[in-house]
Formats: sequence, structure tokens, C-alpha cells
Amino acid sequence: MLETIALVQESNPLVHNITNVVVTNFTANGLLALGASPVMAYAPEEVGEMAGIAGALVLNIGTLTSEVIEAMIIAGKAANEKGTPVILDPVGAGATGFRTEMAQKILKEVNVTVLRGNVAEIANVAGENWTIKGVDAGEAEGDVTELAKKAASKFGCTVAITGKVDVIASKNGTNLVKNGDPLLTKVTGTGCLLSSVIGAFTAVENDTLLAVTAAVASYGIAAERAAKIAGDKGPGSFQIAFLDELSKLSPEDETYAKIEKI
Repeated sequence: MLETIALVQESNPLVHNITNVVVTNFTANGLLALGASPVMAYAPEEVGEMAGIAGALVLNIGTLTSEVIEAMIIAGKAANEKGTPVILDPVGAGATGFRTEMAQKILKEVNVTVLRGNVAEIANVAGENWTIKGVDAGEAEGDVTELAKKAASKFGCTVAITGKVDVIASKNGTNLVKNGDPLLTKVTGTGCLLSSVIGAFTAVENDTLLAVTAAVASYGIAAERAAKIAGDKGPGSFQIAFLDELSKLSPEDETYAKIEKI
């Protein structure tokens, strides 16, 4: 499954990100470390053209405005016309009505390939009750696996709910991924970068369930190694080590992947 890493490194896919201002630099550096080519284009006048030449489009509503949502829908429709995978990260959905409404608007108007978020974000987009604080999920209060399956069926896409255990569900099956480290929660933008990494993997692998599972597992493996290197130095050292470890990923890391098919 992790041979997908080699495909990313060999083909250097262009990943078009319409993302939030907090994570732009980290996202670009993370994609470069992985072997992908990032581009950030936001203007409604050019996003359609850019999405049309990209290998994947990532839509992240972290710092949304009405104009940004307009640009996302233009880009999403252009990507749909080209058959380009679209990844939606509904950051903070459920925190405000506007966020939830805009995420649902994108899902209604754009054929989204992958919906990735924490449990509260996915639940709120899907119309389920779940607590959220700011852009962070509250404690789990229900069956995350069933939520992922329900959302995948409702939106007709692959759904990735990331957390202590990551759940990836699609019409073709459901996988659990148990790689990762708690330090990921101490660095802003790690979830956002994961969505863009998923974009890179879906750009080179047509089996979306496989691509997303491989992306999430690879990401977790890099985090585990970075945490060992950083030791007790803290999140700053972890962030740098994490970028380094993303650049060192290879198909041989398959043996470290903790994937369970259910």
C-alpha cells in the first residue's frame, strides 16, 4: 500500500491549495518535503485555470470569507470537469453556523472526492450533534466508525476522520489507522497539512480508499519518528523533525503501518 509514496516522489504532483492563512507556509513545506509540488492560488479570476492543471485540489475553510468560498466552488467545478480529485477540509465546522453552512454548500455544489476532518467537524457537516471548541473536536460521544460510514454514504465520497485512531470509510470498505503521535496536536496546521498530503496521494493513485489510507499511515509513521527525535524538546523541535521525516518516507515503511481493515 505504501508504494504510493514512491509514486508521489517520482511524479511530483501539483497540489492546488486554497487553504487558510495560518498554515500556508507549513503546508507548502510539508508537500515539498514529501515530494509533491504545492501551489496556493486564491483569486476567483484564476482558480479555475489553476485547478484545471493540478493533480489535486485541496479546499480548506480555516479562515473563510464569502469570496474564498466563491473561489473554492469555481475551482471545485473546474476540477470536477477535469476529473481531478477534490479534498475538502471543513475546519471548525460546527463552531459557527456560517462555517457549517459553507462546508455544506461546497459539498452540495462540488463533487468532493475526500472529506477529511476531526470527528466534530465531520459530524456537524453531516448534520449530527457533536461538541466542538474553536476548531478542535470535543470528546468522542458516539461511534466514530459508524459516523464515517454514514457520512461517506451521505456525501458519496471517501471520509477520513482523524484522531487518536483514524477512520477512513468509503463504499469500498473501511480502514482504521493507528499510527501517529500526540505531538501532532501541539503544532498548528498538522491536520491541514494532512489534507494536502492526502491530495498528493490521490493525485497519483486512483483507488481513493487505498490512497487516503496510505497517506494517513505514512503521515503517522513520520510523526512517530519525529517524536522520538524531538524527545522532550517540545513541539518546535518536533515540527522541524517532522518535515525531515516526511522527506525520508519510502515504500519500505509498509512494515511500520498499523492498518486494520474492518
